[in-house]
Amino acid sequence: MTRPLTPANQTIGRVNWTWQDGLLILAIISLIVAIVRTAATFRGNFDPNFVISTELSALPGYTAQTLVRIGLAYFLSLGFTLVYAYTAYRSRIAALILIPLLDILQSIPVLSFLPGVVLALIALFPGQRIGIEIAAILLIFTGMTWNMTFSFYQSLGSIPAELLEAARVYRLNLWQRFWTLELPAGVIGLVWNSVMSVAGGWFFLIAIESFTLEGKDFRLPGLGSFLGAAASRGDYHAIFWGLVVLIGVIIIIDYLVWRPLIAWAEKFKFQMVDAQNTPQSSVLDILRRSPTLRIISDRAFKPIQNALDYGLIRAFPVRTLPVNAQRNIHLPSLFNWVFVSGFAFIVLWGTWEAVLLLRVLNWADWQTVLFGAVFTALRVTIALVLSLLWTVPVGVAIGRNPRLAQVLQPIVQIAASVPATALFPILLLALTRIAGGLEIGSVALMMLGTMWYLLFNVIAGAQSIPSDLLEAAWVYKLSRWQRWQTLILPAIFPYLITGIITAVGGAWNASIVSEYVTFQGQVIATDGLGATISQATAKGNLSLLLAATGVMSLLVVTTNRLVWRPLYRLAQEKYQLLL
Repeated sequence: MTRPLTPANQTIGRVNWTWQDGLLILAIISLIVAIVRTAATFRGNFDPNFVISTELSALPGYTAQTLVRIGLAYFLSLGFTLVYAYTAYRSRIAALILIPLLDILQSIPVLSFLPGVVLALIALFPGQRIGIEIAAILLIFTGMTWNMTFSFYQSLGSIPAELLEAARVYRLNLWQRFWTLELPAGVIGLVWNSVMSVAGGWFFLIAIESFTLEGKDFRLPGLGSFLGAAASRGDYHAIFWGLVVLIGVIIIIDYLVWRPLIAWAEKFKFQMVDAQNTPQSSVLDILRRSPTLRIISDRAFKPIQNALDYGLIRAFPVRTLPVNAQRNIHLPSLFNWVFVSGFAFIVLWGTWEAVLLLRVLNWADWQTVLFGAVFTALRVTIALVLSLLWTVPVGVAIGRNPRLAQVLQPIVQIAASVPATALFPILLLALTRIAGGLEIGSVALMMLGTMWYLLFNVIAGAQSIPSDLLEAAWVYKLSRWQRWQTLILPAIFPYLITGIITAVGGAWNASIVSEYVTFQGQVIATDGLGATISQATAKGNLSLLLAATGVMSLLVVTTNRLVWRPLYRLAQEKYQLLL
């Protein structure tokens, strides 16, 4: 017997479609079509005589190709971050190798990866554009991934001990612990560092999409190469419209991607009371209310996720471990032996090849490298100090005031994402009129590759402060300085050290574009390691490039080992959040 339909049960199962759902479906289809069509242009033969057009009609196609490269590089960086940082966190043997190696990798400038990556992929795909495209994506990856990896590793090491004990009590297996505790613990820092990573990708875009290697020009159509060609030709009209498009793209990405992610990540904050002011996103509200996404999630994603969860839970059965062994994976001794032996072989082989290259250098070359190291180190130090003076107070203000963050965060992200090399024509006109020229102005240019790492990490640290601790500070009537001394600075200290580590590497990286500039067919340079690396890359002098890169890496790693790593351990041991 069937029941008659009534107004109460007529609504059961009814989907409340809105115009936003139609727009969402259209946007998804358009995005898929655009990605497929743009990716199709990556195929075919590579034309070494290709000339980058500065006509405005070329901007839409160039911008689409750049966005595909940035997107692929970001997802590659995200996957690398999760695997690399989690492996180092869960295995102490792996951490002894992977964390020092990460120090070395993040200290190597983007252009130092360029010869090996490009030449290898040219040999793998002779005459094909796909080889140069993959090389460009990998080079963008090398400018993105390190600060994300450091941030996620730092977040894993800062999980409150009470939560780790709860995971042990509830007998969570490896996958359940990662999915419900460890990954959520790193989401806030990971989102903010993702913003910085993409900004870093934009920063080096010009150098990646249009570069010279061994006297040969390699150009790929894109927004970065468009701005580089316009700057080289002194075409201010094209520079203006290129920057307009760039800023417009960044604003759209911020509104559609970063704001929703920042608002979504707020739910992973450790706190005992509800926060009064939280980041908001109208796009996230639409997505949460969308029946289209609900249907897709219920019928596609959730079954896949449940099957994956079930399979991983069976693959990683529960093991009861003592508290002091919760962090370690008890790997077979054979795996550890293979891991260490393989790493040792790579180090020995690389050392032998390096010796063969370095033996051809004379004393004059080494003097150039050593004096350049001194000059660049001074600029890095000055840039770091000047950046700290404003990023700490501004970052805390943005992180603790969601209303202020709604206004300033997009502005900051835009400013961080605009490539400094695109502004060189304007900056050079000003720098040539002040005393010192590029020798002093390179510090300002270097700060553009330094201060954003600090600012975004401070913002993430300030946002992660539990609201109940801030309320307790108000209840006890702590003064402004007491709140900074006893709560804010200790809370943001782990994030600040992570930011400093990546900022120092970013400053050394930025030296390659701040000490050596090509403008209207002329080279403007100042003494430094960055200028040496840029010159060696352009001329294909691999021996000099290796020497300059090795000295730069040695300086960065030594500083990290002697200064920043002890502070990092102090942050983990003394300033870890306890519930």
